[in-house]
Amino acid sequence: MKIAAVDIGTNAVKSKIFKTTPTSIEFIHSIRSPIRLGTEVFLQGKIPKKKLNELTVILKNYIHYFAKKKVKHFEIVATSAFRDTLNSEDSRRYIEQNINCPVRIISGFEESSLLRFHPDISTNKRSFYVDVGGGSTEIFQYNKKGSLIQSFQLGAVRNLHKKDKQKEWRRLKDWIISTNLNSHLIGIGGNVRSFFKCQKEDEMNQEIFLLNIKNLRALSVKDKIERYKFSKDRADVIDEALKIFKKIVTLSSPQKITATKWGVADSIAVKLFHEIYSKSIEIKN
Repeated sequence: MKIAAVDIGTNAVKSKIFKTTPTSIEFIHSIRSPIRLGTEVFLQGKIPKKKLNELTVILKNYIHYFAKKKVKHFEIVATSAFRDTLNSEDSRRYIEQNINCPVRIISGFEESSLLRFHPDISTNKRSFYVDVGGGSTEIFQYNKKGSLIQSFQLGAVRNLHKKDKQKEWRRLKDWIISTNLNSHLIGIGGNVRSFFKCQKEDEMNQEIFLLNIKNLRALSVKDKIERYKFSKDRADVIDEALKIFKKIVTLSSPQKITATKWGVADSIAVKLFHEIYSKSIEIKN
């Protein structure tokens, strides 16, 4: 049976499709549609109807594609842009009525908590996960005492429009200083994955990571597009995302930094899988 999950993010809509059996779930295919909801939210305070209509078309296309591919179950969630917009509930209802499917707005803490579904969470005991999105940053660490989770109102699109607040940067700093984070940082999000890819690295130490951030930041948006084939909606925000990673790395001093393809859509799909099947499973990367 095929299942899917859709993540309505601040900088794009992303979906992932999985093939499942009662004992396993395996990734098949992903879709990404650039639509920057965060610009209007952070500059105007709410999502305009024109943008909601664009989002409606994207979601209808996804639903049609799911039907074509015989996807039996799927869930649609929305994150930071929908959390922060002044017309949050009106926007959600408008989308639901137009696509005839429920849309669930998840909190930053739930977004962070969802990282517990990562398949390596129980084996990477010296790691912590940092998910930098367009509107918020989530941190997750699993230990014997349970899950350590936190969410911050710092994100690539939010920062691009100068809507990041100093008190939130101070909160991030104070939290990291007071928290015993592990030695391996695993980055989540399209920006950090693109960063590792353009540097042709699978792993970096703190010194190399910070140096590569500095070198990339020295390039213009045009240079980033021409040299690394970044899309425009990646090239103009990647420095802002890496600014957040730089702060976290400088404060936590991890020995190793890597990136993973995992994201909100993966976690939602695995959560949905657990709800459909009740037996033990094997997650295939």
